[in-house]
Amino acid sequence: MAEKKRIKELIVVEGHHDTARLKQLYDCDTVETHGTCLSDWTLRLIKRAARSRGVIVMTDPDSPGNRIRKAVNDAVPGCMNAFVDKAHAHTTHKVGVEHADDKTIQDALDNLITFTEESHLTMQDMYALGLSGRPDSGEKREKIGQLYHLGNGNAKTMLSRLNALGISKEELQEALK
Repeated sequence: MAEKKRIKELIVVEGHHDTARLKQLYDCDTVETHGTCLSDWTLRLIKRAARSRGVIVMTDPDSPGNRIRKAVNDAVPGCMNAFVDKAHAHTTHKVGVEHADDKTIQDALDNLITFTEESHLTMQDMYALGLSGRPDSGEKREKIGQLYHLGNGNAKTMLSRLNALGISKEELQEALK
């Protein structure tokens, strides 16, 4: 059996099933938030790890996962973020990292994103591009999320993630064609 690739960063996941799934594929360390219960102890651990070895946030592609991701990124700036594609991370009743296939997990970890405070795009741009305020906006955001490995999210979340990558309005216009 081939040796597993080592990931030096601490990976933030929601639960023990996510940890088990990642350890099937990688030699890695995780910290579990236990769902949306992000304790002070867990945040202190994440902050320590960010200073010493780096942190990757890999939460589920759903609303609770997005809330946890935002809370961690707000509390610990500079974390890297891995987004699993919702279309490849679900069963008939559940969605999550634990249900993702090997390729989806690898793609997420190969396309890490670190959020910055710089803003280029505005909500007006999102509206003008049809990524907000229209019946098909959600589908367009999903397409963009897949293209740039950003996961899913509402217009405000997608705006933040696009700005983190430094994507310009012109690049988005081209991608939406």
